[in-house]
Order: sequence, then C-alpha cells, then structure tokens
Amino acid sequence: MAKELYNKYFETHFPKVEYRDKMWHPVVEYLQKKYVPKNSIVLDLGAGYCNFINHIVAKEKHASDISEIIKQNAEKDVICHIQDCAELSDISDEKFDIVFESNLLEHLDSDRIEKTLKEILRVLKKGGRFIAMQPNYKYFYAHYFDDYTHKTILSHVSFENLLKNYGFEIENIEPKFLPATFKQKLPKIPFLVKLYLRSPWRPAAKQMLAVAKKPNV
Repeated sequence: MAKELYNKYFETHFPKVEYRDKMWHPVVEYLQKKYVPKNSIVLDLGAGYCNFINHIVAKEKHASDISEIIKQNAEKDVICHIQDCAELSDISDEKFDIVFESNLLEHLDSDRIEKTLKEILRVLKKGGRFIAMQPNYKYFYAHYFDDYTHKTILSHVSFENLLKNYGFEIENIEPKFLPATFKQKLPKIPFLVKLYLRSPWRPAAKQMLAVAKKPNV
C-alpha cells in the first residue's frame, strides 16, 4: 500500500480512539507472560499506533512502519524505523529476540508476504520468536473483504503451513484468539479482555494467534 493511501486508510478506516489502547493492555500482558521475557529486544512490525510496543516490557523496544504515524504515537523509550516491512534495510541480522505483528500480512500480496517473512527470519536471533495476530478467514469470511485493503486470505491452517514453508518452527497456534475488532458494541472494559483470554471458550473470536521460532541451527 502506498504511503499516502496508508495514511488515509488510518484516518478513515482505523481512526485513533482512546479505548483501543486500554483494551490492548491485557492482550500485551497475556503475550508478555507466555512469550516475551522482559530482557528481550523486541520489534513491533507495522506498529501503527504502537499499542503493542508501548505496553510491552523489554530491554530494548523498536517500532517499524511505512508511515511516520509511529513517531507521533511511540513512547520515548521506543526506537522508530520508517521503512517497508518487506525491506528492513536499516536493521542488522539477528538483532531481535521477538518480532511481533498484528493485522499486517493480510494487506500484502504473496510476493511481499514472502519478502516480509524472509526479513523477519533475517532480523530474528536464532531461537527468536515471531508472534503474529491475524484475522482468521475461517471465522471471518463474511466480513474479510469489507476492508478494501485486504489482499491475501489466511486461515490458521494456511498460515501455519506458510510459516513452516519459510523455515519457522511452530510453537503455538490459537485459531480463536480475539474478536475481529474492539469496535463491537460491547463494554470497553480491559478486565473483561483479561477474563476472555483466560477462558478456553472464546465466543465471537475471529482473530488467530501464531507463535513460531527461528531454528537454532
């Protein structure tokens, strides 16, 4: 997506709202406890409003996005990189313990997904984790293309196979992780999100979570 279109997309389709950041806090807390040691060096890829990277506790925090919107939203302890996710040219090899992305890959065509996954592998340390939150087409097919920027269909099955194909080792796949959006007409109470994530039964969940590792060899 061209930078100008991307900025317009944020303004019209994904405007900044205060409650979203509050609702992200229990999600980050959940991921931190299970997958992100506090001494990690972390990259938030396609960081947008920086809801993840601002809340995570880490030794060193980085945010990358094609838009300068991250500079307006990142906390002072976050290092910002204005660059395309498929070409992380200013980041050295094996820099990060954790690379995180949320709702990014479905906006890319297959060629750019390939380049992005290769870049993620390059910048991850051996044994480092790639954590991805994505809309799951299996549960979200009726509204998947309501977002005109969605280009690639990904379900938990196809995404797992895609990651394996590019050399990732799968650690965990949660087909039903979160609702598709916090825009739904439900109480915007972070504690309810915490309870939701603790539950083995997650009604209305349409996003998946994938956690994969770069091999140690």
